[in-house]
Amino acid sequence: MCGIVGAIAQRNVTPILLEGLRRLEYRGYDSAGMVVLGQDGLQRVRTVGKVEMLARALDAQPLDGLMGLAHTRWATHGAPSERNAHPHIAGGRIAVVHNGIIENHTDLRAELIASGASIESDTDTELIAHLIHQTLETQTELMAAVQACLARLRGAYAIAVIDQATPDRIVVARAGSPLVIGVGIEEHFIASDSAALLPVTQQFRYLAEGDVAEVRRAGVRILDRSGNLAERPIHHSQLTQESLDRGAYRHFMLKEIHEQPRVLAETLEGRLTGGQVLPDMFGPDAEALFGQVRAVHLVACGTSYHAALVARYWIEALTGLPATAEIASEFRYRQPAIPAGTLLVTLSQSGETADTLAALRLSRELPYLSRLAICNMPESSLVRESDRVLMTRAGIEVGVASTKAFTTQLVALMLLTLCIGQAQTLAPEEVARIVTDLRALPHQVEQVLALEPSVAALATRLVHREHALFLGRGVEYPIAMEGALKLKE
Repeated sequence: MCGIVGAIAQRNVTPILLEGLRRLEYRGYDSAGMVVLGQDGLQRVRTVGKVEMLARALDAQPLDGLMGLAHTRWATHGAPSERNAHPHIAGGRIAVVHNGIIENHTDLRAELIASGASIESDTDTELIAHLIHQTLETQTELMAAVQACLARLRGAYAIAVIDQATPDRIVVARAGSPLVIGVGIEEHFIASDSAALLPVTQQFRYLAEGDVAEVRRAGVRILDRSGNLAERPIHHSQLTQESLDRGAYRHFMLKEIHEQPRVLAETLEGRLTGGQVLPDMFGPDAEALFGQVRAVHLVACGTSYHAALVARYWIEALTGLPATAEIASEFRYRQPAIPAGTLLVTLSQSGETADTLAALRLSRELPYLSRLAICNMPESSLVRESDRVLMTRAGIEVGVASTKAFTTQLVALMLLTLCIGQAQTLAPEEVARIVTDLRALPHQVEQVLALEPSVAALATRLVHREHALFLGRGVEYPIAMEGALKLKE
């Protein structure tokens, strides 16, 4: 739930960093901070609370520099406090921001204290800064020092590092947590989410798992997990600043609820013909692949898991094939039996859900027929690492409580079910009936949304209740689970 923003430019980067943090507020956080390398060296401001508190602190203590890092933190190691907020500084020269969890932090902390390091916070992130600082006593290159430090870390991370002694570069790395590099003209940016950088660029390089990169104004040098030079192509993002504007709606969740008719239509666009679905939406030779499927394993987390539970009912009822749905965090701790012809389906709105990605990577060691992802973010890790992909086309979802991402996932899962059924024993008449229903769905959702005044009136009767039960049976059981999750969120 943390957010990273960084910039190296030929202008003051403070406004860029602050606006980037504002665009990451939807991720949830408890503190925020910024460090800028200016004429007086590293200058840092940190606050507990909202980004607006950081903005006020910056009004009182302005930062000015051509390179900097900013961060929003959701406390894991160490309580929410100014001293635990990022960025962390070691030796007066190394500044670090970090998303993720370092699992061997206890051993590293003891070792650093024994070596004389002065550790100020309770975080695992500060330990990274001290490790890099110590490594620079024997290494002259920041990138080499970062690589040496990373070799000692166990866990997941996306990190960005500045060294006051080399003011012309930022070094970044990722393993288990996303990081993207924004490309400008004689300037570069970094972020944990491309949405943070839309005011300054729509050109992005997406780092692969295990990448380490040296980011300068004029260019980027990337090394893969084996230490070899790597080229990550530039992608033009289809996201726009307007997609991050809530318009006249009171909040993003309400906006995204009302976007459902349009995005459901976009999920279906070009994927239906007559009374059939087009298997080519899943890539070349998809129809032949679906004819070989003998079982389906669905793996996901949270809301996506609830969508997978719904699809389990559909797949078994319409194709006659066995289907299972499993929470991704548990998938890694089983030794699953994989019958011949089993299709793995992973679901994630962001395509960066850590447990779902870990399950996908583990599946490479298992005899699955193919690995298919249903996802909303086209440049995500899940999309890049899967054999086949179906994009839900929901557009960016800012609201923490998922709405349009869930309903578009359900439509995508029905399209998958029909493709498998068409390739096997599902009667054409039944396919045509469901296709007719799918075509009518956007208009039917519009009719439901027209009931908003009645729903609002009902809400006033329920708002003071302390308990609620959501009831459902059969395919409606996971819908009840999702409804309960929505109210809790």
